Amino acid sequence: MVGERKLRVLVGKPGLDGHDRGSRIIARTFRDAGFEVVYTGLHQTPEEIVQAAIQEDVDLIGLSSLAGAHLYLFQRVAELLKEKGAEDIALIGGGIFPEEDIPRLKELGYQEIFIPGETLDHIVDWVQANVKPRA
Repeated sequence: MVGERKLRVLVGKPGLDGHDRGSRIIARTFRDAGFEVVYTGLHQTPEEIVQAAIQEDVDLIGLSSLAGAHLYLFQRVAELLKEKGAEDIALIGGGIFPEEDIPRLKELGYQEIFIPGETLDHIVDWVQANVKPRA
């Protein structure tokens, strides 16, 4: 649509998880799909991720976790967004999680959780269909 700004996405890697290949691939995929991408890099605190998201005026935060601390880290990001009045920033997550944790993550406000085996095209299509630039 003419005049509509590009979707701005922050890809974050919270905690001590050092496995960043997947998050770098998704950041590049989002960029190739036409999104503006902010990649925070490894070992970010929830506070740093939320601060960057607000400063960069993103529409979506995508978090990746493979180290087992996803419930705490993802919950903290959602709490901080609410505390800062930025809960209109959409949240998605990806990584390796016990299946029983996915409903809890959605209760916390994550619109979708992507697990291994999801195609990059499916993730991009989902984002395009479900996340719009904020006003």
